[in-house]
Amino acid sequence: MTHRPPRAVRALAAGVCVGLSLPPWGWWPLAVVGIAWLHRLADPLAARGRAAAGWWFAAGWLGLGMVWMWFLSVPGYVAAVAVFAGLHAAAEAVVARTTWSVVVRPATHTVAEAVRFCFPFGGVPLASLGITAAATPLIWIGRVGGVLLITWTVLQLCCVVGDVSGRVWARRGDTPAVRPPAALGLAAAACVIVIALGFAAPDGRTWDLGGLRLAVVQGGGPQGTRAIHSDPQVVLDRHLAGTRTIRRGEVDAVLWPENIIDVATFAGSPQLATVVAEARRLDVPMIVSITEDAPGDRFSNAQVVVTPDGRVISRYDKVRRVPFGEFMPLRGLLHALGAPTDLVPRDAVAGTTPAVLRLPGATRLGVAISWEVFFGGRVNEGVAHGGQAVVNPTNGSSYTWTVLQTQQVASSRLRAVEQGRWVIQAAPTGFSAFVDPAGGVHQRTTIGAAAVIRATVELYAGRTWYSRWGNLPFVGLPLAVAVCGLAGPAIRRRRRCAAGGTVTVGSGQVEQHGDRAVVDQLDRHLGAEPAGGDPGAQGA
Repeated sequence: MTHRPPRAVRALAAGVCVGLSLPPWGWWPLAVVGIAWLHRLADPLAARGRAAAGWWFAAGWLGLGMVWMWFLSVPGYVAAVAVFAGLHAAAEAVVARTTWSVVVRPATHTVAEAVRFCFPFGGVPLASLGITAAATPLIWIGRVGGVLLITWTVLQLCCVVGDVSGRVWARRGDTPAVRPPAALGLAAAACVIVIALGFAAPDGRTWDLGGLRLAVVQGGGPQGTRAIHSDPQVVLDRHLAGTRTIRRGEVDAVLWPENIIDVATFAGSPQLATVVAEARRLDVPMIVSITEDAPGDRFSNAQVVVTPDGRVISRYDKVRRVPFGEFMPLRGLLHALGAPTDLVPRDAVAGTTPAVLRLPGATRLGVAISWEVFFGGRVNEGVAHGGQAVVNPTNGSSYTWTVLQTQQVASSRLRAVEQGRWVIQAAPTGFSAFVDPAGGVHQRTTIGAAAVIRATVELYAGRTWYSRWGNLPFVGLPLAVAVCGLAGPAIRRRRRCAAGGTVTVGSGQVEQHGDRAVVDQLDRHLGAEPAGGDPGAQGA
């Protein structure tokens, strides 16, 4: 007799496969292995077993993909993985109460991801299946339905693979297939339609408005350093040194990363005078970041446009703040429990203005500061307000390793395709890069290096379907599928009862459907052997 590892270990291993498909590892075929494995592993189980399998699967996936959180808060990392894994456990518990799991499972896990992207503390939309797909042709689906539609497509394709492999294995073992073929055909057809729409949908690159010659300055420096342990003047000097290598007439604007200027008040400061001097030397606007004091012992994180005549003509204050990085949720409780809340001594003030910056003339740039690029809605807001390209000033210097930074580049690729815009990522210590509207990455810098990269960025005014529709339809559709999946068995039972039909369990005949656990429990209740023998031997 062959002894298999415990079910929890197998589910955890399936999740680790998905984790390894994410950047920086990027072995994306492992996502197919992991999700198909979960599909076959969980299907024969009752609700409690499926929920446990879903939790261990998500713990392996997110525990690896979100390891960057360790450098923000160890308790926060552990709690986040546990809570987010709980969402996928709930998704599996719902699947157990439905038929046609090959259709319902992708829908429920997509809803779980939608919840994770916004709850709690504003959500953590990293380590997503969309980020995995950024290196595949599935990225084109983003211009139809953004990262949520990509997530559903990845899940659905992988469940189809798991279902087909399970049916083939079941036939080899002379065991009848469990699911109606109609479910498999419906799932496969839906994937084909969505992928075809991804290639056919508008790419947003209509109304070409010319080009913007842009320079991005990366000052360089070591990773794993926090602002409270850094000298702001050293950071500023590094970026000034890089800017001084640019010659007049080479560019139309200069972009600095996040958190370069740290002052009590920017207006009238020596730092502003220094930036104005560079803007005058080059005769171009400087797009620079500032951190200023705010009332109530708080601070603001903003990106501003400084012109050669010394004016600040546009400003955007960051709206989406990083939990445990720019604000401390439950500060009083965590402090009482002895957590190191002093690592974030002050909370950032959330901005309220649209996510767009105005340059001299008619040029408008959408802006997503750092963390915000992981949220499709933040970038979409800037484009909806006239953004012709998107800038992403960021600061990943606090993190050791490159897990977060590589996932951010992948997210910039997603945002570029979703909106049909160039996305320009600027970081003080890496990665900085230009990302074209097709998701191609150009001139990506190395970690820690000082560099100045230049490119002519085309400006566009068109809109993709996703840019017009947003995320709501792609939350509502999988939610509707999950609800229909829950309602289906009950409706069929009522119809049989209304028709006067009977269902015999045990030694009698039982209608074959996806909810094996319900049939097996009824059989055991009546003292009979579960239909089909050992559930663990069944295929998916």
